Amino acid sequence: MARNTPPGDAPAIILLNPRITDRSDEADEQYEGCLSFFDVRGLVPRPLKITVEATALTGETVTTAYERGLARLIHHEIDHLDGLLYTARMRAGVAPIPVEEYRQTGRAWAYE
Repeated sequence: MARNTPPGDAPAIILLNPRITDRSDEADEQYEGCLSFFDVRGLVPRPLKITVEATALTGETVTTAYERGLARLIHHEIDHLDGLLYTARMRAGVAPIPVEEYRQTGRAWAYE
């Protein structure tokens, strides 16, 4: 069955012309995937918190802080708008790994 709403019926996040205005110094490194490279995963460092300024559907400017997994997801998508793929964020010398090798390597997200 297809869903038209995010899990838990949370409202959709709509960001028009988003830009990251602040990011925490605290970061973590997690594997990311992307439809641009659907058969590999890459270990990407990202800040644990970002602040995003965007235009609302009403035309007003809104500023929202995102943390942890949601911050990672939104940062990943804003990178696409800026012409970047997650591979550009990976540390030098670290290469993506095949999905088969990736499986079972993930760590549970830490929630506070």
